[in-house]
Amino acid sequence: MDFNPSRDQQLLAATAREFLKKHCPPEVAQRLALEGRGLDAALWRQIAELGWPGLLIPAELGGSDGSLLEVALLMEELGRAALPGPFVASAVVATSLLLAAGTREQQQKWLPAMATGESIVTLALLEDEGVWDPDAVALAATIPGRLRGRKLFVADAHLADALLVAVREQVGVSLVLIERERAGVGARPLSALSGDALFEVTFDDVAIGPGDRLGAAGDGAGALAEALRAGALARTAEMVGAAQQIMELAVEHAKTRVQGGKPIGGHQAIQHACADIVRDVDGARGLLYAAAWAMSEGLTTAAVSTAKAYAGEACLAVARRAHQIFGAIGYCEEHPLHLLHKRIQAAGLEYGDGPEHLEVVARSIGLEAY
Repeated sequence: MDFNPSRDQQLLAATAREFLKKHCPPEVAQRLALEGRGLDAALWRQIAELGWPGLLIPAELGGSDGSLLEVALLMEELGRAALPGPFVASAVVATSLLLAAGTREQQQKWLPAMATGESIVTLALLEDEGVWDPDAVALAATIPGRLRGRKLFVADAHLADALLVAVREQVGVSLVLIERERAGVGARPLSALSGDALFEVTFDDVAIGPGDRLGAAGDGAGALAEALRAGALARTAEMVGAAQQIMELAVEHAKTRVQGGKPIGGHQAIQHACADIVRDVDGARGLLYAAAWAMSEGLTTAAVSTAKAYAGEACLAVARRAHQIFGAIGYCEEHPLHLLHKRIQAAGLEYGDGPEHLEVVARSIGLEAY
């Protein structure tokens, strides 16, 4: 097990950092968060030119033949920049589902366009409870037939060209791929502090046919589990990247902020807070790359859940300690700390929050809830 990045992986991370430093400074990330659209079209085109949306897509379909290790490296840099947008939903989760369960025709239709950033596909999964439970999916469908109901917290539905929708059939959970502009599909924006563009998507007697199915009837839960693990890993990397940025900002502030004639970093309490931040960032990163390696090797372990649960708590602790170090300025919109904090909070909830992932870890070691 070697977590040292290869030369190509180092180049990917370095290129991403320089690009985002130039094209997505804190003021741009803040503007995107306040606008609510969640995406700058020109910036997305530049990102697509770098090949990031096609990172997981095979070369024969226009992608880069990358792995989740590359995704983790890239997502750390996106997390540092607090960049909102459809990357995780489309380039990680939807791409993973299409590769795992899509027909050859579906893959050839969607993946080349997704690799170039021309098409965006997102997942419509959660319903009224706000938690993914394969046994509780209520959206009714028969194929061919009609789709009725709603999905909540659908990321970037306003940008999506198609929706991957989890539906309930007699044989279990199935997946269907529906164009966003199909008659009967509607979207209403939901408020989100993090800058993520989330929507309530409604299906009003939407026509669906055999060609819309992704995979076999009733096999959706298995394909979803793997894709959601990939999404959880990506969001964990985003949290680690945001926490790393917070650490660097906090340490620099402790060195330069003078109070009572000396830098505040000279006080033992501030030194202890900075040491705690370093410990939490390094611990979360170690678990992240252990999980990324396990997934890239095809190992079905609880490593992703371990990393997601730990990072959700540790990275939030980093943000909270940084607020204590910065004081009032950290809560102002002009300072990036509050936005990084919000991004960590949102990432910790998406694709399973801490308690959900801790349940997975507990079951993996033989502990069951009674």
